[in-house]
Amino acid sequence: MRHSVVQVYPQSDLSVYIYFSDGKVKKFDASALVQKGIFTPLQDRNTFLKTCTVLNGTLAWDLSGRRDPYECLDLDAENLYNNCPAVKDPLSRVA
Repeated sequence: MRHSVVQVYPQSDLSVYIYFSDGKVKKFDASALVQKGIFTPLQDRNTFLKTCTVLNGTLAWDLSGRRDPYECLDLDAENLYNNCPAVKDPLSRVA
């Protein structure tokens, strides 16, 4: 089964809640990632929060604002699914 991201919920602590098509919610800590190479623009929390999105079924950051999958920074959905811890849905507490 190929896992697909359907929703993301970025946090100011540089983490992202990732919602998968099978209903699982995982949490990705990007704090180490933003220290590396092409991901360094994401150190700016505003950029991290405002550009975080879903493109091509995975977690991505649309830095260009054109929703062009060739210009975004994205991560492999399978890797995220297999290596990020499962968590409770943080939005289930919002009423």
